[in-house]
Amino acid sequence: MATAPWQAGIHRIEAYFSGEAYAPHRHDTYAIGYTIKGVQSFDYRGGRSDSVAGKVIVLHPDEIHTGEAGTEDGFHYRMLYIEPSLIRGALGATASALPFLRDAVLTDPCLMRAIHAAFNDMDRSLEAVAMDELAVLIADGLLANDKSAQRTKGSLIDQKATNLAREYLDENLDRIVDSEQLEQVTGLDRYSLARRFRKAFGTSPYRHLTMRRLDRVRADIATGATLVDAAMKQGFSDQSHMTRRFKASYGVSPGHWQRLLHSS
Repeated sequence: MATAPWQAGIHRIEAYFSGEAYAPHRHDTYAIGYTIKGVQSFDYRGGRSDSVAGKVIVLHPDEIHTGEAGTEDGFHYRMLYIEPSLIRGALGATASALPFLRDAVLTDPCLMRAIHAAFNDMDRSLEAVAMDELAVLIADGLLANDKSAQRTKGSLIDQKATNLAREYLDENLDRIVDSEQLEQVTGLDRYSLARRFRKAFGTSPYRHLTMRRLDRVRADIATGATLVDAAMKQGFSDQSHMTRRFKASYGVSPGHWQRLLHSS
């Protein structure tokens, strides 16, 4: 497995797997990529999907899925995980909700160009301007494939409040965040915030907080930290707590992830 340097908002990997790759899990990001070689199979939204060379894969935030090789030859793929907040920002007022694609496997030149752009240089973090361009390419590609999310006169999302909540969560990853604090920051009651946050970013405030902590765990592991140190540094109660969350979110244990990185 090859992984790009960790950076906020996006994670990029290239990997080869044979047999079962990922147990059932879910991210709070869009997972967008393509199959380079072989058959990439997965269970998603109650059905079975198979992707072959040249096909684009789009998995939505908080949707449970698996991953495995469709043949004995295994599969080689690239995947980027991009936070919904970047897509939301790139959409601006052009959509009332995050785009949703009914088909997980498709042929789309716009999305393919975006993926290739993201992987031009895996050894470096993407510069801010490149991130902006990538978010626009992906947002436009998703929007073009979801007629229900296309242009609208207005939005039911309180973008100011949901952005304030997200920023507060991101600034307090190493501590417990109470609902009362989010209510004070946003001016919304906790239930209205939970509904609007999910509409804006495709997940709940607590899950967003957990996933950003796990992002940092992955970055720590990639730079050589022990699993115990990574868990404690990022605010998990212990290694077991971190391990449970990690596997539920990525489909592999942190120890397996560590071995994949260091065997590359």
